[in-house]
Amino acid sequence: MASLKDLAVSGKKVLVRVDFNVPLDDDKKITDDTRIVRAVPTITHLLEQGAAVILISHLGRPQKEKLEDGSLNYDKFSLAPIVQTLEDHVGCQVTFVDDTIGEKAQAAVAAIEPGQVLLLENTRFYSGEEQGDEDLAKPLSELAEFFVNDAFGAAHRSHASTATVAKYFDADHKAFGYLMEAEVEGAQKLLVNPAHPVTAIVGGAKVSDKILLLEKLLDFADNIIIGGAMAYTFSLAQGGKVGNSLVEKGKTQNALDLLKKAKESGTNIYLPVDTTVGKDFANETPSQVVKTGEIGDEWEGLDIGPESIKVFSDVIAKSKSILWNGPMGVFEMSNFAKGTNAIANAVADATQDNGAYSLIGGGDSVSAINKAGLADKVSFVSTGGGAMLELLEGKELPGIAAIRS
Repeated sequence: MASLKDLAVSGKKVLVRVDFNVPLDDDKKITDDTRIVRAVPTITHLLEQGAAVILISHLGRPQKEKLEDGSLNYDKFSLAPIVQTLEDHVGCQVTFVDDTIGEKAQAAVAAIEPGQVLLLENTRFYSGEEQGDEDLAKPLSELAEFFVNDAFGAAHRSHASTATVAKYFDADHKAFGYLMEAEVEGAQKLLVNPAHPVTAIVGGAKVSDKILLLEKLLDFADNIIIGGAMAYTFSLAQGGKVGNSLVEKGKTQNALDLLKKAKESGTNIYLPVDTTVGKDFANETPSQVVKTGEIGDEWEGLDIGPESIKVFSDVIAKSKSILWNGPMGVFEMSNFAKGTNAIANAVADATQDNGAYSLIGGGDSVSAINKAGLADKVSFVSTGGGAMLELLEGKELPGIAAIRS
């Protein structure tokens, strides 16, 4: 597999699959430009090497959110609002064309010169994108001499613009971008000979979403901290009272099995010892702290409690390798963000003060670390929630395999 630095791109056109699936508000303003910022080093390198850069990306799910008449909502899902922010970060003009493989796109590609950037329209306006369709991938491949995949957030999808298109380029004409390369290396630091003790902090809503990750973690983690709503499923499995908390009653046996496997493998599992509960799912709802397993019928768990914060923070402080995937509570509500913020600070302190390697594993954890203003205090912040999850589960990601083949 070629390295990005080894590609002889001077005077050539390079098709770059980026992940510009960024959140937009009602005024089409970007509310988090992390994925754009992280793509800049790859784009800049190619421009400095004298390449003409053609960017492709998806945005949202236009095939699943059509207008009432069944047509695509081009206004909502167009990549046009990305242009200004992209120009600000790359430092040069970006030409946008509202086409992907048609005549307008082909004309724009023909006109682009070395040192220039062209952004094509949302790949998911084509139904064949998510099906890995050759009829989309082949025309995309014909736009350029080289292909670079820097879209880690979509690397777990067998889509036309991430995996299929790569098949049309030989090993000397395709490579990972710098972001993709860093994401893979970041995961490998945890999966291959990590420094011990290894602590994984796993939160979020459902055990079912994380069961494969949790089982994989038993292979190499010394400690697993479990928080968020998924902790209530463990509590229920152990005979605790969970009130109106979010639980998966059908996954209690999975929880018990995991606890048993952890004991057999010598992995310590830490569950919350206390919980901050509320009367309703609202920021201003009456709240109190109760012991785990003692949540009243009219209450629901919304965050870990102060004793849990202390126990979890102590474990994190002694760790040399840390994975964090998933919040400890409803951190979007300020009154129930204490647990998540405390974990963010504990991870940052372990990284800065004790030299621990810390990987923030995508999704809500990234939002939490950014919200806490600590993204620059940890080792690596992943841009891919589902992709990083599957990579850590030991799965081969189609977007990665297609470049390596």
